[in-house]
Amino acid sequence: MAASSSAVSGLAGSALASRPAFSTTFTRGARVSARNPLMKRNLERNGRITCMTFPRDWLRRDLSVIGFGLIGWIGPSSIPVINGNSLTGLFFSSIGEELAHFPTPPPVTSQFWLWLVTWHLGLFIVLTFGQIGFKGRTEDYFEK
Repeated sequence: MAASSSAVSGLAGSALASRPAFSTTFTRGARVSARNPLMKRNLERNGRITCMTFPRDWLRRDLSVIGFGLIGWIGPSSIPVINGNSLTGLFFSSIGEELAHFPTPPPVTSQFWLWLVTWHLGLFIVLTFGQIGFKGRTEDYFEK
């Protein structure tokens, strides 16, 4: 097959070789299979499909972080600073008040929702910083 060149307008008179978009030469009787460059062999381990480039334990969870984080949040949230009451006490007492009329859900204007969101938001913030601090220290992230 001969390559012919032709001038394309807009390319300042440069010549481009015209060629077909795909090859038409085949070997008779050869087995042709499609290949996916993203697919890797042996992705299955212990009956599970795993990704080779992404670590399996990406969260690197540690139960000590959860335990210390829960203790680290219950302690400060139990200090009576809200009109002589603690956040934990207000949250747990509001749970009891709402369970008193159990089949009926708490109304939107109930204080229960405020204590629920505030208590859990504080817990999740403490757990997040605990995970960052604990794993950062064990992996020498904060070393100079």
